[in-house]
Amino acid sequence: MQVISYSAFGAAADVLHLKEMPTPTPEAGEVVVRLAFSGVNPSDVKARAGARPGVTKPAFDTIIPHSDGAGVIEAVGASISPDRIGTRVWVWNGQWQRAFGTAATHICLPAEQAVPLPGAVSLETGAILGIPGLTACHAVFGGGDITGKTVLVQGGAGTVGLLAVQLAKWGGARVIATARGDGINAAQKAGADAVLDYTQADLGAAILAANGDTPVDRIIEVEFGINAAVDAEVIAANGAIAAYGSAKDMTPVMPFGPMLFKAVTIDVILIYLLPAAERAQAVTRLHDALQAGALTCPVDRIFTLEDCAAAHAAVEVGTRAGAVLVDVSQ
Repeated sequence: MQVISYSAFGAAADVLHLKEMPTPTPEAGEVVVRLAFSGVNPSDVKARAGARPGVTKPAFDTIIPHSDGAGVIEAVGASISPDRIGTRVWVWNGQWQRAFGTAATHICLPAEQAVPLPGAVSLETGAILGIPGLTACHAVFGGGDITGKTVLVQGGAGTVGLLAVQLAKWGGARVIATARGDGINAAQKAGADAVLDYTQADLGAAILAANGDTPVDRIIEVEFGINAAVDAEVIAANGAIAAYGSAKDMTPVMPFGPMLFKAVTIDVILIYLLPAAERAQAVTRLHDALQAGALTCPVDRIFTLEDCAAAHAAVEVGTRAGAVLVDVSQ
């Protein structure tokens, strides 16, 4: 099989290399997926760059990056029904705590991590459902029913944000999003009831005004550190903040007093560690939304496997109108 791999941290163009490796043979409980697309996420880029806190060297001698992907099951190990061969699937946690991820023509992994794709869903969409899809779905619905509630999506034009806007609308919520530039139009097209420029002065007051001077019930938060004060200002009593990122301030000073006297729940989300039952619920919801036509997973650019370093660079730039994929169907 063809793979992109690295053995040291560094710039993508310096450390990512295309090479041949033996196609894996599945052991008991495993499947081999011939991949069509590999999803590139900020977490993949940070891992390759050595930017994860406390990590000074790669955990394995050779790493094939990326956790998300989609393709067709080509082989199965003992205890897995041969009927699964030929099934279109999407992959989650492909490279989480494992050496070999989805930046390759094939991946071998536990069968439960290869989820059957609903019939009309494209393989491109499948490659986005792992980290962005599950994160957005759990962030929106992890606290229970949102029907009739107001959900604020901070960063509503990012990949997770755009999915969260759509899922929250599908779930029956009023949705307010923050974005800037072209992202404002993207969040509006995704279905947000109101979209505000997050660089504007007095953002908290603007959010409250957009909700009829009423606090919001749930916040989907991409930058907890820099938004904590605004979140504390606009959240309702007994509201919840589902925080899946804080890249611009990883050691935030939290306004504990205002949050305390609103009894705010802070739900820190790391989708890799989502318990099995909650993951199953999120998978079902994602599939239901897709089959209902309520969810579109936008793709910004698709790169070839040989151009994987350029795909990483596109994610590092951060100005995208959707997901970045690598076509691994050689």
